[in-house]
Amino acid sequence: MGLQQKVMEQMKAAMKAKDAVALESLRAIKSALLLAQTDGSGNELTEEDEVKLVQKLVKQRKDSAAIFQKQGRADLAEPELAQVAVIEQFLPEQLSEEEIEKAVAKAIEATGASGMKDMGKVMGIVSKELAGQADGKTISTIVKKKLA
Repeated sequence: MGLQQKVMEQMKAAMKAKDAVALESLRAIKSALLLAQTDGSGNELTEEDEVKLVQKLVKQRKDSAAIFQKQGRADLAEPELAQVAVIEQFLPEQLSEEEIEKAVAKAIEATGASGMKDMGKVMGIVSKELAGQADGKTISTIVKKKLA
C-alpha cells in the first residue's frame, strides 16, 4: 500500500476520532504529496521520494518548534511537536546512534578519511547508505566527532 493510501486511511480515522492535530498533520502530508506529483515533471513518486518528503515535513516542524521554544512560546511549540509525532509514523524505523556510528566508522575506513577536510566524502556515503533511517543532523554530528 502506497503512502497516499495510508495517509487517506489515517485521515478517515482521525476525522472519526475528531483528532485535530493528527488531521492537520495528515493533511500536510497529503498536500505535499499532491504538490510533488503535480510539479510538472510527470514522474511518479518513488518510495525514496516519499520518504524524503516526509523527512522534510518532520524537519520543518522540528525547526519551527525549536524557534518557538527559543522565543519562550511553548504554547506554539507543543502543536508542532505533536505533529512531528504523527508524521514520523510514516518514516522507516530510525537507527540508533550506535548503528549510525558503525556506518560512519565503516565509511571513514572505506574512504581513508583522516580529518575534517574529508567530511564531505564521508557524509555523502553515509547519507546515501542510511537514507530515511537517520537524521542528517545526527549523522553530521557523529561524523564531526569521529573526524575531529
